Amino acid sequence: MRKGCQLFYATDFQSLMYPCFTFCRILGIFPYKINKSTFEASDSCYILSAIVISIFCIYGIIILHELNMSGTVMYISIPRSLERHSYYVLGIFIAITTYVLRNPRLLLLQTIMNVSLKLPSESYKKLSILIHIKDILGFFFIIILTLVCMMKRPLNSILVTIFGMYLSLLLLQMDMLYVNCVCVLNLCFKRINHNLTKVQEFVLTDESHLLRQVYYKQRNSFLIIKLKALKKQHLMVSDTVQILNMTFSLQLIATIITSFSEITFNLYFYIVLSMAKEEEEFWYWFFLISVIYYTIKILLIVWVCDSGTNQATKIGITVHNLLNNTSNKQIKNELQLFSMQILHRDNVFSAKGLTVDATLLTGRCDFIKGLMRTKLLI
Repeated sequence: MRKGCQLFYATDFQSLMYPCFTFCRILGIFPYKINKSTFEASDSCYILSAIVISIFCIYGIIILHELNMSGTVMYISIPRSLERHSYYVLGIFIAITTYVLRNPRLLLLQTIMNVSLKLPSESYKKLSILIHIKDILGFFFIIILTLVCMMKRPLNSILVTIFGMYLSLLLLQMDMLYVNCVCVLNLCFKRINHNLTKVQEFVLTDESHLLRQVYYKQRNSFLIIKLKALKKQHLMVSDTVQILNMTFSLQLIATIITSFSEITFNLYFYIVLSMAKEEEEFWYWFFLISVIYYTIKILLIVWVCDSGTNQATKIGITVHNLLNNTSNKQIKNELQLFSMQILHRDNVFSAKGLTVDATLLTGRCDFIKGLMRTKLLI
């Protein structure tokens, strides 16, 4: 392990992302090298990534051909065939998107690295426990589940099972990379709001006293400088949110479709097996675990995006509270400029216009409930 990168004890962006970056390198989807605080493109890693993605896509197309033409793959029922088609097609799409958008993703990671430099190390230490546990458990959970599946399947399906494992790991790591980036931006918004709250406390404390003119001018100059710095930080973080939305939009839409599709299909298979009682108990639990896995993943994505949006909204509230509690004209002007900047920056985590928040889950949950009732009545 690189010096300075300790599990559950991150001190900066690089050490926070260490498990995620490591797993992405293992999968061949991290064609970068890190030189101190700079992300750089690596030609050798680019070539390796191109080879891995090409082999993956070619084999995926072969499997799809067998599903459509020869029928030699195990998934012979129509619902299972539809589920595999949707999963493989969307997975191959995400793999290709991952490779094509490698340069925008490099720019995004470098930008997040830069904007997160002002965060205190204590913030990373607290977040690293959640991030590292999530990344490590998710990665090895898929590997263990795949190994168990291999023991339950015939030998001629091992390659298909390995392909499915790689696809699941690729989707997981790209989703966790997105989640981790959103968490860091959430910290940035939280830090800005914290500093604004400190400014507000300073204003409220000093406004209640009769101050000498020299000290009063010095205090106002300090506050104006502080507000300008916070406004600049807010602008940088807001720009980074837009870069994140553009870079991950296609992948995020495919992830949302895949997650809801897998939840729906696996829930259907689970209900059918629980009523028929003709399959092995392992597959009964496999479908249930799959539903839980994809539910947790989509809930995690929605939760971090919703939290980030809420933190960005709190900044606007704090700025307006400051405006209402200060009488100095220069400070008011600076706060009004800050307020205008906030109004013109829509810090919402989205994908091609689709806002990622709690409302995303409402309609789909109703659909799944309807499906369960329908199947139980049949």
